[in-house]
Amino acid sequence: MIVAIDGPAGAGKSTVAQRLAERLGFRYLDTGAMYRALTWLAISRSVPLAQGERLGELAEEYPVILDAQRRVWIADTDVTSSIRKSDIDRLVPVVARHPQVRSVMRARQRELAEEGDVVIEGRDIGTVVAPDAEVKVYLNAERAVRAKRRMAERPEIGADALATDLRLRDESDAARMRPAEDAIQIDTTGLDVDDVVDQIEELVRARQPA
Repeated sequence: MIVAIDGPAGAGKSTVAQRLAERLGFRYLDTGAMYRALTWLAISRSVPLAQGERLGELAEEYPVILDAQRRVWIADTDVTSSIRKSDIDRLVPVVARHPQVRSVMRARQRELAEEGDVVIEGRDIGTVVAPDAEVKVYLNAERAVRAKRRMAERPEIGADALATDLRLRDESDAARMRPAEDAIQIDTTGLDVDDVVDQIEELVRARQPA
C-alpha cells in the first residue's frame, strides 16, 4: 500500500508522515530530503544552480539513498544534518524547479514507491509521483500557524527570515502544487499531530485488504 501525503511547508507533513509510518510499520520516504541532498551536492561541487541540465546529470549520477535509520546519503556521504541548514532551505527551491531534476527525482521516487507499504510525503506525490496511491492526503494550515511551526523547528533562522522563506516557497509551489482530486484534505491549524495521524490511520485501515 502507498500513502501519499502532500502539502505546503509547515503544514506538518514530515512529523505526521513519520509518526504514521511508525504506527503502520511502513517505510517512510521524505522526498524533500532528496532534493535537499542534491542541492548540498551541487553546492559542495560548485555546480551552478541555474544549470538544470547539469543538475539533472548530477542527480542521475549520484542517487540519493534513504536508509532504514532515516539517514540521508549522497555520493557516499551522510548529509542528514547538513541538508537542514539555512543555506539549503534558501536554495533547494532553485534546484527543485528544474524539469531535468524533477524528472530524475520522480523516477527514483516511483521506484521506491513501487516497493509498497510506504508513506511518502512531498509536494506532488498524489498527483505526479504516485497517482495510484491507495490513500492520498493533502495537509494545509493557516500561514501564521505554518510560520510558527517552522520557527519552532528552526529558531536559529529568525522570524523575519522564516516568514520571507515561507512566502517565497508558497509562491514557488503555487504553479505546481495542488491536491489530487481524490485526496482527503485536512486543515491542521487547530489540530495536534496525533489528531491528524489518527484521521489518516483510520483511512488507511479502512482501505487495507481484509
